[in-house]
Amino acid sequence: MRYDAVIIGSGAGGGPLALRLSGAGMKVLVLEKGPRLGPLDYAHDELAVERGMFTPDTATDPHAVVTRKTKTPTRMALGWVASCVGGGTEHMGAYLYRFHPVDFKMRSHFGALDGFADWPFSYEELEPYYAMAEHEVGVSGLAGANPFEGRRSGPYPMPPLPAHPVSRQLEALCAARGLTAFPTPRAINSRPYGGRPACAFCESCSGYGCPTGARGSSQAALLSRAEATGHCTILPDVMVHTLLTDAGNRARGCVYRDPDGRDVEVEAALVCVCCSAVESARLLLLSKSARHPDGLGNGNGLVGRHLQFHAVTMGQGDFVPGRLPDQLLDDPHPFLGRSVMDYYFLPPGVSELNKGGILRFGFVPRTPLATARRVLGREGGLVWGENLKQKLHNAVHRERSIYFEVFHDFLPTRDTYVSLDPDIRDRWGLPVARISLDIHPHHRVAGRWLGDRAGELLGDLGADKVTLSDVGGTSAYLVMGSCRAGCDPDTSVLDVNCKVHGVENLYVVDGSFMPSSGGGPPTLTILANSFRVADHLLTRFGDGAAN
Repeated sequence: MRYDAVIIGSGAGGGPLALRLSGAGMKVLVLEKGPRLGPLDYAHDELAVERGMFTPDTATDPHAVVTRKTKTPTRMALGWVASCVGGGTEHMGAYLYRFHPVDFKMRSHFGALDGFADWPFSYEELEPYYAMAEHEVGVSGLAGANPFEGRRSGPYPMPPLPAHPVSRQLEALCAARGLTAFPTPRAINSRPYGGRPACAFCESCSGYGCPTGARGSSQAALLSRAEATGHCTILPDVMVHTLLTDAGNRARGCVYRDPDGRDVEVEAALVCVCCSAVESARLLLLSKSARHPDGLGNGNGLVGRHLQFHAVTMGQGDFVPGRLPDQLLDDPHPFLGRSVMDYYFLPPGVSELNKGGILRFGFVPRTPLATARRVLGREGGLVWGENLKQKLHNAVHRERSIYFEVFHDFLPTRDTYVSLDPDIRDRWGLPVARISLDIHPHHRVAGRWLGDRAGELLGDLGADKVTLSDVGGTSAYLVMGSCRAGCDPDTSVLDVNCKVHGVENLYVVDGSFMPSSGGGPPTLTILANSFRVADHLLTRFGDGAAN
């Protein structure tokens, strides 16, 4: 069967394309490597999530990671956003911040540092699509509360999620330091929206699937509506391993391996790769032919280059009896839901680059395994019997911990990139993605400074102890940049509309296109860009694409 469009991957990049193209009457096929899960699969099973509900088994489907310190690759899940219908949006924390306007012009603003490039479009050009994405997936937030974000054309579609009373104390303490704490924008329904219910306020949120359907995942908010048009088919549990091209400069479809191990060829007038940055680069590199001996779009050798994850700094403050804010224990509300963007730019002298990030505050979940780890980590050794029972009881009923997560830029370097591993194969016998990882020293310098600022605020709140658990670390699942978009075919893989240079109908529409990582999670930006590209595709292919 021939389709108007085949979309490979169903997360934040593929979902908007599927919705918009099928809504315009195009015949769309969405191919997803992982299974189709749903609310009935999303019980609050901490052990199932720990065992890899959303990511492949590294024994049979790993990424191979090498650093300057390693001589042989390590099988890891680094870079695996998810493998299921809906992709990483199925278990995301749903913190949907917009990027700052400067994030689109890093080279112009900060100079020609190694790996820096300006985006081929501006914040102002993406702003209408930021607004569209917020309304399509449903974001709860308060427009105007964050004085540091770029111009907004309208309010959020829903008010902020209700928050624990301590959020007001944090706001007051921030104000006393001249800072602004604002409600964290989240793709979680604060009221019924889009035919989906409001949040049930459980403690098993970020990292878990949503059993109520209140999270605006690609599957719940976008793909379900795409299927309802009658023009979109979703096929899970299939592994796309080759992109097909004709004798000229066009893609003609792809080949996937079905659950029985058979190769199936699909033809389409439009091919969109949305597998996430590591796997999208891998698919292009796997798609070799006589005309494209180094892989599709890789004539300049840049597929896989400029890979970025996200730099992250984390820590927590522990509150004990006698120093607890009045309502910290009494109110069981699971969301603190406050962020601070005052430090998006660092003061002079902190680092060679004065780029900071966003501080986000939340409660440490009191789920059993997380609580046990926290207790054991604090004790520094084995604890068992009545002593363990008492400490676990105290951790749940007499103590509370607030954590902070600082999102800050992962700077592109020449030695962080994706290639095909020469030795390690996946369960289909295909070369796995090899991730070469080299960390810029700015990550730790900025992370330490930003983490100290977050810790000061928890100290103001009355924390008995503040600890940093990770400084300038590498996020395993926020990934971008492997197929950089730009105006010059010699220095980029994609054009301004995310079309592969030199291939007329092949697009890469996920985080791969991003020249820089920004100081916040990229999910909303990926969604917004996908809606932007969808408009371009409808203009270009909307009439008789399959003809």
